Amino acid sequence: MKPLDDIRVLSVTVFLAGPFLGMTLARFGAEVIKVELPGGGDPIRNIGPYAGPNGIGPERQTEEDLSILFLKRSEGVKSVTLNLKDPEGKGMFLALAKTADVVIENLSPGSMTRLGLGYTDIAAVNPGIVYCSISGYGQSGPYKDLAAHDHQIQAMSGIMDMNGSPDGPPTRVGVFVGDLVTPLFAAYSILGALRHKEKTGQGQYLDASMIDTLAALMFMEPMEQVLHAGLPVRAGNDSRNGVTGLYRLTDGDVIITVGTLPRWQNLCRALGADELLANPRYATAKDRETHVGELRRKIQDRLGGFGCEDGIALLESAGIPIARVRTLPEVIADPHFRDRGTLKPMYRQGAAAPVERGIVAGFPVLFSGGSLPRLEGGAQLGHHNAEVYGRLLGLGPAELADLKQRGVL
Repeated sequence: MKPLDDIRVLSVTVFLAGPFLGMTLARFGAEVIKVELPGGGDPIRNIGPYAGPNGIGPERQTEEDLSILFLKRSEGVKSVTLNLKDPEGKGMFLALAKTADVVIENLSPGSMTRLGLGYTDIAAVNPGIVYCSISGYGQSGPYKDLAAHDHQIQAMSGIMDMNGSPDGPPTRVGVFVGDLVTPLFAAYSILGALRHKEKTGQGQYLDASMIDTLAALMFMEPMEQVLHAGLPVRAGNDSRNGVTGLYRLTDGDVIITVGTLPRWQNLCRALGADELLANPRYATAKDRETHVGELRRKIQDRLGGFGCEDGIALLESAGIPIARVRTLPEVIADPHFRDRGTLKPMYRQGAAAPVERGIVAGFPVLFSGGSLPRLEGGAQLGHHNAEVYGRLLGLGPAELADLKQRGVL
């Protein structure tokens, strides 16, 4: 199933957020052409470890070896080289843009405009173009020119302040949540813009920022009411109310959710702690919140004597949501994720066998109408020059060789 197989995307992207957007569109069958600087390309190509015919290693072992990061972020994406600072290269990009439906970029705000390849420049030759920019702080506002990666965006958005233990420092979310979630918002915004184009013939410009994304995620929850009530924003592994949280068992950690009165009652009965139900200090949700520290200690005393298998079985039988905290190796080995295609073997483009010990994330939504295509990892720099420039611009081998010699490709 390739719902976007009639969509062509030009991608001028580096590092994570922009490439992840391109890969997301490629997963739906779009032709995504990544335009890279001759001689270097996306800087992520030069960050190890590397995968090649001999497997994975910290250094390049052969010319075929590619960065694992690049492979993961460029599945199904074609690579061409083009010097956008060269007048001839700029003209070639405009010619490619005439054939495209979407342009995506995540350079510093204003970079594409300074090259003469911003939205208005592309729209002048292709009025129906959907042009999406991803940046840290957006293309407008007082912060737009500040340098930012995911670390700074997490800090500025407030998400770090709510993450971590109440008595500890603010803590960054372990994955690059700004870099990964922003392109998802951008992807479905592009789909909306393409639908609008179908109705009106009009393209448009999309300004996606990482800080707006994380702020939107933060305030999907009633954070302003939490602050108004004087509750601590940072709750660590526990909830801001009740006994929901992390508990240590004899052979591991579990996390439980007890957010309603029936579940509180079921928890106490399952643990043989009827005295907690009879204690007026814990009668109401507000009472349990007031005395949550001592309550958690009492539940830890009761639950901590169990091993994970028995503890989980006991609370599951009582209708209490509970899960063991698992390590990454345990997650990778779980057949559930292989069965659903959540985790898949990694492939290099053109390689018949998967990369040894290489794992990539599959698309996390299953379609009843068919499977999305299996994508191979990113291509060698400029691998698709002949195919793309020949098919779209009519350039032959001699012309491409001349362009490469003159530093345009």
